[in-house]
Amino acid sequence: MKTSDLFQETFLAIIANKVRSGLTILGIVIGIGSVIAMVSIGQGSAKSITDRVESLGTNLLTIMPGSQRGQMVRGGMGSATTLTLEDAEALKTISTVKTVAPTVSSRKQITIKGSNTNTSIYGIDANYFSVKSITLELGIAFSEVQYKSKNKVAIIGPTTRDTLFGENTDPVGQKIRIDGQEYTVIGVSESKGGTGMGSSDDLIYIPLGTAQQYITGSDKLSNISVEVLAADLMDSTEEAISALLLQRHNIASADSADFSIMNQADMLSAMTDMTSTLTLLLGSIAGISLIVGGIGIMNMMLTTVTERTREIGLRKAIGAKRGDISLQFLSEAVTLTFISGIIGILLGWLLSYLVSHFGGITTTISPQSVILAFGVSGAIGIIFGYYPARRAAKLNPIDALRYE
Repeated sequence: MKTSDLFQETFLAIIANKVRSGLTILGIVIGIGSVIAMVSIGQGSAKSITDRVESLGTNLLTIMPGSQRGQMVRGGMGSATTLTLEDAEALKTISTVKTVAPTVSSRKQITIKGSNTNTSIYGIDANYFSVKSITLELGIAFSEVQYKSKNKVAIIGPTTRDTLFGENTDPVGQKIRIDGQEYTVIGVSESKGGTGMGSSDDLIYIPLGTAQQYITGSDKLSNISVEVLAADLMDSTEEAISALLLQRHNIASADSADFSIMNQADMLSAMTDMTSTLTLLLGSIAGISLIVGGIGIMNMMLTTVTERTREIGLRKAIGAKRGDISLQFLSEAVTLTFISGIIGILLGWLLSYLVSHFGGITTTISPQSVILAFGVSGAIGIIFGYYPARRAAKLNPIDALRYE
């Protein structure tokens, strides 16, 4: 059979029953569109989490008071007061440590005339912005004098700025009240993305000494961020920090430590594994609809073979071979799935856009997922079209011509 004849016969067979062909295509379209959309949500979430973790700073270790072992928390994780400025100073003596940034934090009510919000207050030193890779959108950073004098000045995140003063306004020079005390806004940090508690866009920075005197009333630290010289030194530096702090706190065993160390690389790895599992789960669930669509194609092709039994007999009677008959029906099935694949990819892209635009969820459509979806659609056509095509090719021409 000539290729041109094959294409013509395939086209005529598909449009002969438009409604049935359309419904069959719809099943595959929904399946492929769902797979692309679900995978894009999973990949987008993975990229968002990776970007968020990396935006916290590179080669970062975070030391927190209290000790966390598995699911049990000892020493009041998050509320323990076992870290001091002296500990932070001691960490600078470790040769593989690049920068140390002690921090205190508390959650307070923030008010201005006609507006208020509840957010986190971070007391920081001069190294914090460098360690956390934070830059300013407006204003200036804290000066050395402001740190030493414990001035009541603040740098606010963009989300806090929008909540208190309105979107894209310049609040530099304005006054805010933190826990009833007046602070002057001197800057606004650049947006780093993210929502919810812990977002660097929704908090307020003040000098460390100011926070200890007026916010927490204690010289203890909430955590210490440590920037390591190189990624391959993370583990050895973590061990050195642990040994030094155990010695300083007069603790003999690491099992009794009154602090815990969070390795950014380990956290990123755990989150990547979690999002990969999520992506696989979402793709698998959506993939079930592809199987259902494939069964729909097989059902349609079997029905088509039955309806065209006399035609098959006539073709065989005038010289058509088994291969010609098989190829004809197989090409119809593959053509249906390829058409479905193209429409499904467009649908998947549209769904991903709508989820991202209206749902606020980051989505990422990779070329690999599109190629995979298109390849799967072709495979479905071949797999689910093979049996009907083979059945048509095996029909006895005499029995086929007698079929009513």
